[in-house]
Amino acid sequence: MVLIKILLGSLVAAVSHAGVAQTTAYPSSPITVVVPFAPGGSVDVAARIVMPRLAERLKQPIVVENVVGASGTIATQRVIRAKPDGYTLLFAVASPVTVAPLVSPNTFKYDGLKELLPIAPVASSAFVLIARPTLAVDSADALVKLARSQPGKLNYGTDGVGTSLHITAEMIKQMAAIDIMHVPYKSGPQVLTELAGGQIDLAVLPVGLAQNFIRDNKVKALGVTSQARWEGLPNVPSLSETAEFKSMNVDSWQGLMAPAHTDAAIVDRIARELAAVHADPELKRKLADAGFAPMDMAPAAFATYLAREKQMLSTVINTAGIRMD
Repeated sequence: MVLIKILLGSLVAAVSHAGVAQTTAYPSSPITVVVPFAPGGSVDVAARIVMPRLAERLKQPIVVENVVGASGTIATQRVIRAKPDGYTLLFAVASPVTVAPLVSPNTFKYDGLKELLPIAPVASSAFVLIARPTLAVDSADALVKLARSQPGKLNYGTDGVGTSLHITAEMIKQMAAIDIMHVPYKSGPQVLTELAGGQIDLAVLPVGLAQNFIRDNKVKALGVTSQARWEGLPNVPSLSETAEFKSMNVDSWQGLMAPAHTDAAIVDRIARELAAVHADPELKRKLADAGFAPMDMAPAAFATYLAREKQMLSTVINTAGIRMD
């Protein structure tokens, strides 16, 4: 009996040691990071700025793979189904992870915050409320007054129904109690072109996409959605500087997520290395040039942030009655 106990104890110790060795050896082969949108878009740009630096820290290649379709939900569901070994990660954003199941629960039957594991945010960007050059307003306050005097006559463009841009615009409407009609397009660049040409009145778009048009006075910037002014557009006020939008604080995040049940040691390793990447001044400069800022959170804090955001989004979606099913 004593001999059996000794042998069992040795076996357990060996298995335990093997598990530790396997975890500490991560990564031992290339990692695939799935980007849920096309090459050249703002999400892809952020991924291709940051992932090479993370690969250097992890000492393994990171393959950025663009999986396009269904507003990012195809890529998201692919990673949900992937083996939870740390070698397939999602370069996540809110639209497919959180928003899609809220606006289309009968179509997208997954819970992005339960079936994916938050690792860490990678970068953030604000959205910006912009107007056509000929619209007779130069501030968010003036827009509120104009919209209230002409309910239902103004319109705004976004990249589609149920997207993060659409929901942010609906939040602006709800905060100011104004009636503005939504005009959905297929992409943000299309919205920007139409707005600069005067075909629509307003738009809510990512700062990174709109900033050159703003600097060249091709559109009017009425306010960014972040609580503070955006560093790359210091002359553009935050919407929170206007009374109706005092509590406005919306940032567009990009982050790494893994399939649920991925080993916590792997998640912590990636998060630590990403934090080190964010400390690089050159990386910060490249992100700023593209309209982004580094966003640092530990895995647990990132999970809490996403849960709070989901609750806020759910409230806006339900109030606006946004459904696509």
